[in-house]
Amino acid sequence: MAAVDVTVRGAGIFGLSVGWACLRRGARVRLVDPYGPGKGASEGLVGALAPHVPENWNDKKQFQFESLLMAEAFWHEVEQVSGLASGYARKGRLQPVANERGLALARAREDTAGALWQGKAVWRITGAEAFPGWAPSSPTGLVVHDTLTARIAPRAACAALAQAIRARGGEIVTEAPEQGRTVWATGAAGLAALSADLGREVGSAIKGQSALLALDARDMPQIFADAVHIVPHADGTVAVGSTSERDFASPDRTDELLDAVLTKAIAICPVLAEARVLERWAGLRPRARSRAPMLGKWPGREGHFIANGGFKIGFGIAPKVGEVMADLVLDGTAGIPAGFRVEANL
Repeated sequence: MAAVDVTVRGAGIFGLSVGWACLRRGARVRLVDPYGPGKGASEGLVGALAPHVPENWNDKKQFQFESLLMAEAFWHEVEQVSGLASGYARKGRLQPVANERGLALARAREDTAGALWQGKAVWRITGAEAFPGWAPSSPTGLVVHDTLTARIAPRAACAALAQAIRARGGEIVTEAPEQGRTVWATGAAGLAALSADLGREVGSAIKGQSALLALDARDMPQIFADAVHIVPHADGTVAVGSTSERDFASPDRTDELLDAVLTKAIAICPVLAEARVLERWAGLRPRARSRAPMLGKWPGREGHFIANGGFKIGFGIAPKVGEVMADLVLDGTAGIPAGFRVEANL
């Protein structure tokens, strides 16, 4: 590529989404990542694209809602251009209703979702018997079923997005100098570098562990209970995760904490008991100090931008992150919610 308008450092889900959005607007784009596309936190297993609860609405929840609605068209285009499957499907999610207090809360959220989700998805209470052999264990016999939640296969999605970028003339290389405007989407290592540059901690690495099981439940909704995600994928596997560890001896080794997650998953969904474990994964996820994504200009570095802090919701908000970062980098338009801006973490 003779000249580059935008250099994106980091080819995880945020870097790929920003590169794709800039490329679609006619910019000449180069992504640079020494490990190749889809590594680091983006190489995980779970792939739950799930909304926050529909209450105490704020900019973060609105941003996530809009991105989840964008996801189907976003991934469809990526698949069409790349010729590769992303694993995206909007199959919904089940959550058990534990007691009368939980039922009252679920009913209130059912009403709130009706107003906030604009009829584009529902949050409803139904009997667990509607999902025989799959519904989570529920003391009341009831579950919350939302139709906004979707799944993605993280590794397949990154591969498809990388191929789509190449197909449209973008470059993905392991090393190159910055040219044009530069977006830093470098995950946990990038948060450490930004903290050092600014002289204060703006985020940190959080270890996550997850597992992949051999069980074909591809047409079932995912389950969330007791802080555990159980996500069926289209290839006949089920992903289970994950931990959130601030203190850890090894960033990329699984241990007894993942064993505890698997034990909880089986208690929630007993059909998992006979499923063979295909893979155990551990890695570091970037968490900004504010817990919201960190998007915007790099303070004091003209022409440099930050797209980081996806933490647990990176794949779910990636379509919208790409859009608002392309607005900022290419047009100077600041459409990023105040709570997501780099300044919110200073």
